[in-house]
Amino acid sequence: MRCPFCQHTDSRVLESRAAEAGQSVRRRRECLQCSRRFTTYERIEFVPITVVKRQGQRQSFDRSKILHGVIRACEKTGVSILQLESMVDDIEAELQQRDLREVTSQEIGELVLKNLQGLNEVAYIRFASVYRQFRGIRDFVETLDQLEAARNSSQAFNSCPSVP
Repeated sequence: MRCPFCQHTDSRVLESRAAEAGQSVRRRRECLQCSRRFTTYERIEFVPITVVKRQGQRQSFDRSKILHGVIRACEKTGVSILQLESMVDDIEAELQQRDLREVTSQEIGELVLKNLQGLNEVAYIRFASVYRQFRGIRDFVETLDQLEAARNSSQAFNSCPSVP
């Protein structure tokens, strides 16, 4: 770490502690050349994710757009904001762990649907109707049938006796 006073590159750490609600580490340092003290912060550097929209436009990933969409889908369903923020955190973490820095909006929509399916079926249908651009009642019925089939298959799987 370069000293801001004399530009010497060696310093020693006097104290370290969490800062910014655990999002960074604050370090108090002392320069080994001039003995002056200074403070540094370490943060995780997230590589920006680019979202490729349906029409081919590219824009930076914005978690608030996902959060806004799921909040709208979950209105009056009893799902708490904390649950939704946690879900969006999980989605963002999954995207950050990928090797590719570009993701399609369709992939993000499917991740949201996968998470909403286990959280609240009404919110799932609401989100799906906007995300998949439902045109009529047939689209709702097909999605409800798929949701019911998925529920039945998971119940059948959970009720299967285990093999000794």
